[in-house]
Amino acid sequence: MRKILVLGGITFDTIIHLDKFPEPKPATIHSNRSHETIGSTGAAKALCFEKLGMDVTFHGIIGNDIYGEKIKNKLSNSRINFLYDIDPLGTERHVNLMNDEGGRISIYTNPGTFDPKVDYNEMESYIEHSDYVVLNIINYCRNYIPLIKKHNQEIWCDLHDYDGVNSYHQDFLEAADYIFMSSDCLEDYKTTMQDIIAKGKKLVVCTHGKNGVSALADDGAWYHLPIANSYERKDTNGAGDNFFSGFLFAHSLGYSILQCLKFGTITAGLCITSEELVYEGLNEEVLYQEYIKHYSEKL
Repeated sequence: MRKILVLGGITFDTIIHLDKFPEPKPATIHSNRSHETIGSTGAAKALCFEKLGMDVTFHGIIGNDIYGEKIKNKLSNSRINFLYDIDPLGTERHVNLMNDEGGRISIYTNPGTFDPKVDYNEMESYIEHSDYVVLNIINYCRNYIPLIKKHNQEIWCDLHDYDGVNSYHQDFLEAADYIFMSSDCLEDYKTTMQDIIAKGKKLVVCTHGKNGVSALADDGAWYHLPIANSYERKDTNGAGDNFFSGFLFAHSLGYSILQCLKFGTITAGLCITSEELVYEGLNEEVLYQEYIKHYSEKL
């Protein structure tokens, strides 16, 4: 079983669905529906990898509070090896406003500690013995980079809404071998991707929301793929993380870049049909069935 280490990214979130985002004025607003669940980029990836049959270790920061207990209870129902440090400011929490078009406004109701105390050496053995290391762009996670490099492990990193210049992302950008990001904040995503590949990266993948995904490999080859339109959108939270996870899952099995993009697209499509971070019925068999159904391609 392939061992994967996911570093950073766990919150407890309130998700509120609206027809449209509120105008900037005082008002009383009735939501269409709302729910509470665990959130953030690391949790989504870890849960997705676990459902796809990988051996997952996940490190995060939680508070010694009711929200931290809810997170532990949720993850205890999975096979994820969840390791954590305690934030004295409590569990990071968000309120996510979702509009009818799948857009999101994320409000940090408790941002947590920006630079928490973490026993980094506790994770060294996991870093050394993992087949894949996923480093999320949570501030404290940049301090894992020397340990990862010490053991010559490749780094898979999701830069999310990187704008091409933000200094916050630079440590992660410089360290990573495989880079994922969104084009939401990029004026010229192709040039940005080319610049990143020129820094010696193995692969850059850029998602475009409803407009699909592009990838650029270190041999200069470009790949483009539209979204899978047949999935009924219920909640877009976690879609990008599920895409990342579906891609890496397929990569771990030796599939081509184009096939990996297809696996990622299907995993993201299934995600948006659920109000949880990961589609509840996801497993390897379901993913293969959906792949064949959508792409009429035997594997």
